[in-house]
Amino acid sequence: MAVDYAVIVVYLAGMLAMGWWGMRRAKSKSEFLVAGRRLGPWMYSGTMAAIVLGGASTIGGVGLGYTHGLSGAWMVFTIGLGLLALSVFFSARIARLKVYTVSEMLDLRYGGRAGVLSGVVMWGYTLMLAVTSTIAYATIFDVLFDVNRTLAIVIGGSIVVAYSTLGGMWSITLTDMVQFVVKTIGVLLLLLPIAVVKAGGFGEMRAELPGAYFEPFGVGGETIFTYVLIYTFGMLIGQDIWQRVFTARSDRVARWGGTVAGTYCLVYALAGAVIGTAAKVMYPNLPSPDSAFATIVKDELPMGVRGLVLAAALAAVMSTSSGALIACATVANNDIWSRLRGAAGQGDPHDEVKGNRAFILVMGVAVIGVAIALNDVVQALTVAYNLLVGGLLVPILGGLLWRRGTGTGALAAVVAGGLSVIGLMWHYGILANEPIYYGLLTSLVVYVAVSLATRPTDAVTLAAWRERVAGREAEAAEAPVTA
Repeated sequence: MAVDYAVIVVYLAGMLAMGWWGMRRAKSKSEFLVAGRRLGPWMYSGTMAAIVLGGASTIGGVGLGYTHGLSGAWMVFTIGLGLLALSVFFSARIARLKVYTVSEMLDLRYGGRAGVLSGVVMWGYTLMLAVTSTIAYATIFDVLFDVNRTLAIVIGGSIVVAYSTLGGMWSITLTDMVQFVVKTIGVLLLLLPIAVVKAGGFGEMRAELPGAYFEPFGVGGETIFTYVLIYTFGMLIGQDIWQRVFTARSDRVARWGGTVAGTYCLVYALAGAVIGTAAKVMYPNLPSPDSAFATIVKDELPMGVRGLVLAAALAAVMSTSSGALIACATVANNDIWSRLRGAAGQGDPHDEVKGNRAFILVMGVAVIGVAIALNDVVQALTVAYNLLVGGLLVPILGGLLWRRGTGTGALAAVVAGGLSVIGLMWHYGILANEPIYYGLLTSLVVYVAVSLATRPTDAVTLAAWRERVAGREAEAAEAPVTA
């Protein structure tokens, strides 16, 4: 596997070089956290597709195809639907806000009443998302170098932490573009056709597998509905996704670039399911569905191509991991730490860059430590998305769509939804569907009831909100604040 090793080593060295180059460009808070808000359509589409299609979408998507056939595409398909909905209906107004975090948006809309609590919930979500992505390094590095789990997590996590700390969003954007190209070539153009051919073509696959493997809704209507609630709605409100929207050069780039990325996700979803279905024909008795990707790559691909496809899997994990890491650090610094110490917005741009860089480093070390200690990726990811959707979906979409929503209602919805989800996960089990169903319903009822029972948001706050959404205060929002 010497050639495969060489491909991987060159790829990893390139990631570090991108981080060093990005450090030269990230001279202000805006440059470091949101790439100066000046990405054009090509880079925006590529980086947005890269962050949403991570290890769960690649390795997990193939695993679902191995278990359920073509209907295994639904998990990644709902991610693409969420990105399309975000891009078409909300991305333009989000981009015009000129903020850095989801909690800042809530403060603007509700008059500063829900920021810290929502920041804590969002921080928990982004931390778990970064952890689950980091755990995935163990699977890939085990195939590559036959190293133990802890060392694999440390190697992969350290590379992501290094280039993210050096250049912030500029480094992550550059590496994500490389990762997007590598994933497209490795998964769509190489692994997909090779897997189908090795399995004997679609005719042989149909002959070897039960008919349920080729039914579009074979995974089950309840499962698809749960995917929509968790992943489609999760795409609408996650800090990791919003922070990429903030990088767009204009609201037009955010809308159309995101639409292209969402469409790409739909194609990627189907490709993963087909690869998994082909793997089921070739390896009908694998011990775990998640090992289908690594097995077919290791046993069926020629030298060199194998290294490129494994680099594609590594790229998928790294893009999600780095995006979640910078989102976690941004929330921890700007929404929690700065507010608690009472100095939000103070300091010159150089100090802000140093502060955010330090938080990425600290959060990165924490993520690696938690990833080493944690074993169950699915449970960690489920907890993260349940808390995010159950606690924050209603206040965020309510603020964007319903003028009568109030800060008190938003705060009550965050508390009620979050506590309901936690309690229901304890009662029904972490992987049960009921926590997200009832938690989301509780959040909605509390938000509407409390908002109607309390004084409407004052006219000055709403007027400032409308100006910001319209983009008429963009320059003021980006100007540095002085004491």
